[in-house]
Amino acid sequence: MFFSSRVNGQLLVVVFAQFAGTSLWFAGNAILPELQPLLKANTLISWITSSVQIGFIAGTLLYAILAIPDRFRSTTVFLVSVGLAALANLVWLIFPINATLILASRFMTGFFLAGVYPVGMKIAADRFKTGLGRAMGFLVGALVLGTAFPHLIRGLGASIPYRTLMLSVSLLAVSGGILLFLTVPSEPARNRNSLFRFQALLALGRPSAFRPAMLGYFGHMWEVYTLWAFLPALVSYYSQLHPDTRIDHSVWAFGAIASGAIGCVGGGYLAGRIGSTRVARYFLLISAICILLLPWLLALSPLGFGLFLLVWGAAAAGDSPQFSTLVASRATIDSRGSILTLVTSLGFLLTVLSIQLMAWLLTHLGLSGELFYVLLPGPLLGLLAMRK
Repeated sequence: MFFSSRVNGQLLVVVFAQFAGTSLWFAGNAILPELQPLLKANTLISWITSSVQIGFIAGTLLYAILAIPDRFRSTTVFLVSVGLAALANLVWLIFPINATLILASRFMTGFFLAGVYPVGMKIAADRFKTGLGRAMGFLVGALVLGTAFPHLIRGLGASIPYRTLMLSVSLLAVSGGILLFLTVPSEPARNRNSLFRFQALLALGRPSAFRPAMLGYFGHMWEVYTLWAFLPALVSYYSQLHPDTRIDHSVWAFGAIASGAIGCVGGGYLAGRIGSTRVARYFLLISAICILLLPWLLALSPLGFGLFLLVWGAAAAGDSPQFSTLVASRATIDSRGSILTLVTSLGFLLTVLSIQLMAWLLTHLGLSGELFYVLLPGPLLGLLAMRK
């Protein structure tokens, strides 16, 4: 066994807290069909997603500059951040609804999630040094489930008012932060009096033990969030091609995204046998093949296409924990939090570019299977970076 029963219990708490906190991420996308008639806007799909990503980038940069993950206890940072993210998520339920308020709320939610996702990875790296690949698999799997969760709520209870859904997600997020703070011991802060360590920034640009994994992670990020953002559109396009088939778009989107959790956890166990590097490479290769075959696989039956989406979803997300494992295990201990935060920030900057490029092409060219070829450079360049 990788961990003792006590440590296994702590891992479950960290996993639940990560799942609960990151359920805030795509909450806006899950209620988008209800928002569009209220706002009379048809272009929110890209900007609701991108505003969270941009907020996350701004937050991770500020957290890194102030060295917050390295100066304060990680569980305290997690609790305060997830509480503020939940409040930001509820702001637009208090004031009159408009596009500006929604985008500002999504931005601030992403900003404070900077203290949730990378800090959760730091807690895992500090607490679960043995079998880190498996721990990261569970942790990122929780993030994937949290991302997909609002789609499930919407799919199973389409009549749930959007206010009730947003309030429920916020309460879930806060409960996870409180449970983590109360039950998981946190490593003492190592650099309480220091601000950002510029050595961490310089380390990103020069050859290092973690650089191949960092570049592979960037390739992975080019693909995964854009896929998640446009999965409902892809499922809708499949329905148009098969008008006699009735499917629940939200449930299908949940299944395709949530299958990434299986990829993360399964990849974590496999990493214990063959290593994180090989697992990450295999998933990048499967993702590339799925993108290439998509135009032809749209002709499959609902069962066949649904299974394809499950495979693609598992591969697109499954390499993420292994990249995080490689970066975390090879970064210096005293700047691990800052390096993880910086790498994550740059990765999410790529997601904004990818999402906006996809939205622009969708507007000008229309939706098709070939449109998703814009994601192909991600896994291909990731494979190139991880070739050794």
